[in-house]
Amino acid sequence: MNDSIHTDTKSINDEELLENDSESTTTLHVQGVSKVYKSPAGTTEVLKDINFSIGRGEFVSVVGPSGSGKSTLLNIIGALDRPSSGKVYIRNIDIFSLSNHDIALMRNNLIGFIFQSYNLINRTSVIKNIEIPAIIAGVERKERAKRALRLLRLLGIEEKANLKPNNLSGGQQQRVAIARALMNSPAIILADEPTGNLDTKTGKDVFNLLKSLSARMRKTIVMVTHNNDLAKETDRTIFMKDGRIEDEKRN
Repeated sequence: MNDSIHTDTKSINDEELLENDSESTTTLHVQGVSKVYKSPAGTTEVLKDINFSIGRGEFVSVVGPSGSGKSTLLNIIGALDRPSSGKVYIRNIDIFSLSNHDIALMRNNLIGFIFQSYNLINRTSVIKNIEIPAIIAGVERKERAKRALRLLRLLGIEEKANLKPNNLSGGQQQRVAIARALMNSPAIILADEPTGNLDTKTGKDVFNLLKSLSARMRKTIVMVTHNNDLAKETDRTIFMKDGRIEDEKRN
């Protein structure tokens, strides 16, 4: 099987893969977020009063030079780091008002992560990698296996279910990572340079899959990228420089 990705999701009739907040039009709202790091060498302001909202089903790219704050912003949206000031709302939940325990639950159930380096566990099978978020959420074994197989079919790699990730190509491994991100039907998918380790064709295939998830399944996606050509194909691009939003453009 080649690395072209199945993006025809119109035939998928699986309510568990769709968001159920049909009355909500805003998935993410970032309000006055700043981030300051202090060290013996001094104080570094990495993010400075960041404000934006993203609607349900919108695919937004974040671009900017290295050191502009893109990854720090993504980590804060994903509750992997806390802002020094400001608020982040996902589905109208003020996430940093929660306890650490509830933040962990929210992160597992409302946010799907896709990383440049895939972050798969090579000692276990593809299907078990995909099941990890559902295992953490306490989903029963039979149900999570059923969900994982549906996702593998959706992404065109069902026959890879019992292989170890290091036996797959880069494009196939990234599809496994996307399936894992979708496992708990999150409100938002955060993708940090998801095509960065892939060749041009495979990277475009992965990007087209993300576009399909946004357009056809109304998945909200925030993608950090250095690829300006891909950024132009998203619904909206946020341009960052020196920790600030320099510009926004609807594509």
